[in-house]
Amino acid sequence: MPFTFKQFHIDDSHCGMPVSTDGVILGAWAKLSTDNTKGPYRVLDIGAGSGLLSLMLAQRLRNPSAEIIAVELDEGAAQDCQSNFNQSPWTSQLTVQHTSIQRYSQELLKANLPLFETIICNPPYFENGPQSDAKQRATARHTDTLNFETLLTQVQLLLAEHGTASFIIPVQSETGFLAALACSQLEISDKTHISTVETKAPSRLLLAIKHQACLIESTASSETKELSQDQSQPRAQPQSRHQAQTRARPQYEPITSNLVIADGKGQYTQTMIQLCRDFYLKL
Repeated sequence: MPFTFKQFHIDDSHCGMPVSTDGVILGAWAKLSTDNTKGPYRVLDIGAGSGLLSLMLAQRLRNPSAEIIAVELDEGAAQDCQSNFNQSPWTSQLTVQHTSIQRYSQELLKANLPLFETIICNPPYFENGPQSDAKQRATARHTDTLNFETLLTQVQLLLAEHGTASFIIPVQSETGFLAALACSQLEISDKTHISTVETKAPSRLLLAIKHQACLIESTASSETKELSQDQSQPRAQPQSRHQAQTRARPQYEPITSNLVIADGKGQYTQTMIQLCRDFYLKL
């Protein structure tokens, strides 16, 4: 079903998964480098589908030097993606790769091409259970072709040293995602719980992920700054051995937040409006 946004149009007629609120929220929320408006900047969209996320990030970046690569395995979806790119204002910055992320990763690393400052993915999430009769939709929704462990392995290989990868998953998939994450050298930096309405428990999670080494470096730098400030203050009471050990060891906890999509009257909340107003026509 065709869908028109403020600065681009999406035709997802041949895609397994149509444009969804999940995708729009992820595209609007995904973490970008603070210095992204000029100079080379590379974005990777894994399982791009219709190209929605790539187009949203192209709009957000406003950087004529940015390069966005959309990797899509399904032929019909790749065709829709290319068509949507061709009709957008950012055609020269957008490229579709009709292949698997595993093969694309292998070719990129073999060619010694630059890694990506931003990676974005709305991944398959059903790990078992009955699959849809429509092959495209089943492939887009189930992890048979790209499970979390495989996905995160590729992200670890392709993410630049200080880059960030952003995902959206159902709450019930969190355990499986975290188990796969534990097998990598990646760590969650930001987490947002999404509720459809104020009275319901969260049903989706937005996750931003960085290399563990980057988070440890950032945390250690912040603690060094805090320690320097502390030394300029009057001497505090001595710490226990446990407190000292805890402080000396770099710690990192995700920055957490909540997003409620609609209020009790079915209207978008102000937080949702603020997040998506640059994209939805009626906001």
